Amino acid sequence: MGEKMNVALLGVGRWGTHLLRNLLTDPQTRVMAIADPCSDRLSALATTLSCRSTEQEPLLSSDWQSVLNLPDLDAVIVATPAVTHYSLIRSALEQGLHVLAEKPLTLTVSEAQELCQIALQQQCQLVVDHTYLFHPAIQRGRRAVQAGQLGDLRYGYAARTHLGPVRYDVDALWDLAIHDIAIFNNWLNQTPVQVQAQGSVWLQLDTSLPIATTSTGLSDLVWVRLTYPSGFQATIHLCWANADKQRRLSIVGSRGTLTFDELAPTPLTLFQGRLEGTDRLFTPVDQHHRILECETIEPLQAVCAHFLNCVQANSPSQISSGWVGAELVAVLAALTQSMEQGGVPVDLLP
Repeated sequence: MGEKMNVALLGVGRWGTHLLRNLLTDPQTRVMAIADPCSDRLSALATTLSCRSTEQEPLLSSDWQSVLNLPDLDAVIVATPAVTHYSLIRSALEQGLHVLAEKPLTLTVSEAQELCQIALQQQCQLVVDHTYLFHPAIQRGRRAVQAGQLGDLRYGYAARTHLGPVRYDVDALWDLAIHDIAIFNNWLNQTPVQVQAQGSVWLQLDTSLPIATTSTGLSDLVWVRLTYPSGFQATIHLCWANADKQRRLSIVGSRGTLTFDELAPTPLTLFQGRLEGTDRLFTPVDQHHRILECETIEPLQAVCAHFLNCVQANSPSQISSGWVGAELVAVLAALTQSMEQGGVPVDLLP
């Protein structure tokens, strides 16, 4: 590989646009090509790129296969609808290309695991863009939890709600839950052993939708419960039809609560205190809270830099590898099974 990593971006929708912004400003990356089936997007992008002073403007194409066949290409970034991930990522890996993929890695566990095996065989790096795992507040929170600052961990809760964006390819579970599950897994250093989910549909009552649906369509509201090997339980509220925008997650322990509130000016707060009991009377004591300071870096920028480092060292990601992505797909698949069966608990294999 030369001094710069030659990359191609597949998909310039809402998230692909953010990825492109970071790739174009990375001094160690050269964007060779951009592929998207939407001609209007490509036309708008051509106008934007023509205003930049670059060594060479990227090739714009509606044919992703021709982009993958470009000589000297080192890696691809996949930011296309989830239903297309498996075929695109597999084609890239089989051609010896490193891959950074938008979440979820795939829509089935078997496909996700297969991609991880292909990456291993091809000696290619497969990294999944679980952006929150690169958020400075999440990384700082993990250190606090693992250091025992909360005492004995008891339970967790999270809410991720807003009015849209409404997806047409996956439901609110597959679109939103993966963020909070990834954070809980990361902070606890565990993966769930049992899950439950219940969903409600209002907007897309279309039983012909082929993937990630309940029997009545794409769920707009989903309630999730996760049970971990330690007995810790977490509840997650997900909805893309709720005007009350929330991006909040907490873990409660015997000595305090750690809260990540993405919408707050200072997102990570440690609330400390405990209940002291005498003669069946419980009194709050040692109450105080403090803001946990974090670095100021855009998480997506950190994702791109991490992917570049993995490729340069040809070393698997220790934060968000394909295997991490496959674990999260397994949790989502089990939650979908639970939702389709009316919320019954579903066990996950260890």
